[in-house]
Amino acid sequence: MKLLKAFAIILFVSTISLTPSFAAEFMSVGKAHQQSKAGQVYLVDIRRPSEWKQTGVAKHASKITMHKEGFLDRIAALTGGDKTARVALICARGNRSTRMINLLEQNGYTNVYNVKEGMLGSPEGSGWLAKGLPLQ
Repeated sequence: MKLLKAFAIILFVSTISLTPSFAAEFMSVGKAHQQSKAGQVYLVDIRRPSEWKQTGVAKHASKITMHKEGFLDRIAALTGGDKTARVALICARGNRSTRMINLLEQNGYTNVYNVKEGMLGSPEGSGWLAKGLPLQ
């Protein structure tokens, strides 16, 4: 029984240490729109090109799909290689942006934001489209 408890504790501790910690803050779609319009943040739509065609793309957003090789290179080109630049990622519902925020942080980006409402809405909010924010 003691061995089982020790194993459970080790498993729990190792799970905690393997869980990624995100420094990224959430950003509402309204704030993402205002700040990207003002040039205060690079807003990046990471969805597939077919999704861009279906719904349109947030105004002032750069289209850099996460589904193509060279994602980090394209982000670096957008920011001029500045890993302290303010970058906000948006996808459909906030799941993919969460994963890609982790990738950016693992690669040294220090000022990243997750537009977790997404284009279509999520538990974080109704989303870009439902709020009637402009498209390109």
